[in-house]
Amino acid sequence: MSKRDELIAKYAEDLKEKCGVSADMDLLTKVTIGCGPSIYNADAATVSGSDESELATVKTNFLIKKLGLKDGPELDKGIDAVMETYGKSNRNKYRAVVYYLLTKHFKKESVY
Repeated sequence: MSKRDELIAKYAEDLKEKCGVSADMDLLTKVTIGCGPSIYNADAATVSGSDESELATVKTNFLIKKLGLKDGPELDKGIDAVMETYGKSNRNKYRAVVYYLLTKHFKKESVY
């Protein structure tokens, strides 16, 4: 099993345990691959739900540039909803899981 496959399995487990979501493994795999090498870097692999600048980066680089969404208050609401689903008290929010949940939230699976 490759390192990426191990991470994808870990993300699927996280979705199930912390979010109560049964992962679409095909989409989760594509989102994980889309994260590139950041998933192997301990700092870059996670998203801080309380860091405004990091959430702004997620909004700009992922929601607007990758998913092609228009900037607006609904993007912030979507990020808040995903952080709520993942659990605000949960310290380790994996970037691939957050991106997967955002992709599902905005119904943008077609991008992948």
